[in-house]
Amino acid sequence: MMLKSAVILLVEDDPADVELTQYTIAKSKVLIDLHTVGDGVEALAFLRREGKYTAAPRPDLILLDLNMPRMDGREFLSELRADSGIKAIPVVVLTTSQTDEDIFKSYQLGANCYITKPVGLAEFTKVVGAIEDFWFTIVRLPKAPMD
Repeated sequence: MMLKSAVILLVEDDPADVELTQYTIAKSKVLIDLHTVGDGVEALAFLRREGKYTAAPRPDLILLDLNMPRMDGREFLSELRADSGIKAIPVVVLTTSQTDEDIFKSYQLGANCYITKPVGLAEFTKVVGAIEDFWFTIVRLPKAPMD
């Protein structure tokens, strides 16, 4: 298998989930440059290269939690999909919520898929590995014309 390089933006406010994702991605067979922000406001600044994020890379994929302070995942999705410069970036909702309402709303707002975070390291590792395999070895991702 060819070693690829990918950029992921993790939008997550829970330090334990950030650490678990970092640990799992570090073991990946795909070379991943992982960036982490704590809420939707910070994620939009990163994607628009504003403030301290002027040199931020364009992510190939966004992993998005729904329940966060300041701007939650639903509000972020709405803003992201309304911005022509960044709306094509795929978003995987990775959250603890299992409600039909959250699932429906996420897809309605433009999420590319919705995954409920599993409990436990082994299951979490399996899910993140499946996300990586699908998005970075099977799917063709869009590249921005300016990148």
